Amino acid sequence: LSLLLTAQVFCGQSSYFNCGSSRGEGLRCYTSTPRASPVLRLRGGMRCIVQRVKSASVSVDGEVISRIGKGLMILVGVTLDDTKENAQWMAKKLTSVKFFNSEDQKPWKASVKDIGGEVLLVSQFTLYFRNKGANLDFSRAMPPEDAKVLYQDFVELMRAEMGDGTKVQDGRFGAMMDVALVNDGPVTAQFEYPEPPSQKK
Repeated sequence: LSLLLTAQVFCGQSSYFNCGSSRGEGLRCYTSTPRASPVLRLRGGMRCIVQRVKSASVSVDGEVISRIGKGLMILVGVTLDDTKENAQWMAKKLTSVKFFNSEDQKPWKASVKDIGGEVLLVSQFTLYFRNKGANLDFSRAMPPEDAKVLYQDFVELMRAEMGDGTKVQDGRFGAMMDVALVNDGPVTAQFEYPEPPSQKK
C-alpha cells in the first residue's frame, strides 16, 4: 500500500493548489476551483466598535447634542458595498449581545435591551483606514453621500430593535465631534459583518 499525504493551500478566491506525495514518489500538485464559500458570497464589511458605558455624550461646536446614561456607545463604519441587510443584521446583533449583568448580578447575562439601557451611535469612517506609508488611506470607506443614507437607516433599525426610539441617540454625520464617555469595566468589543472566524466560537 502506498501512503498518500495531501495538503491544500488556498491561493485567493479562485483556486487551490492540491499537493500530494505517495511513498517513493515526488510531490505532485494540481489546481482546482473550490466551491464558493458562504463567507465569500456575502458582501460588505460593516464594522462597529462597542463600548459599555456608564454615560456618554457628543458635542458639536461646544454644544452637547446627544447624551445617554448606562448603555452602549457605538462607533459605526460602513464600507463600499455594505447594504441595508447588513445593517439589519448588525442592529439585531448589537441589541441582543449580553454585555451587562443580570438582575441577580450574574455577569454577561443581559443585553442593553434587557436592562432598559440606552445607545449612542457615532458615524466613524476612519474605522476603514489603511496604512499608506506614514499616511492614512480611507478609500475603503463608503462615500459620504451613500454612507449618510445607510447610517441613517442603521439608526432607525437600532431604534426599532430597541423598541423605544428615545433610547437611541446619535451624533451628527460628517461633523467634527467631541465624544466623551465613561467606559464601564472597561468593556470594548469589535463586531463585523460578515463575521470573521475569530468572532465566532
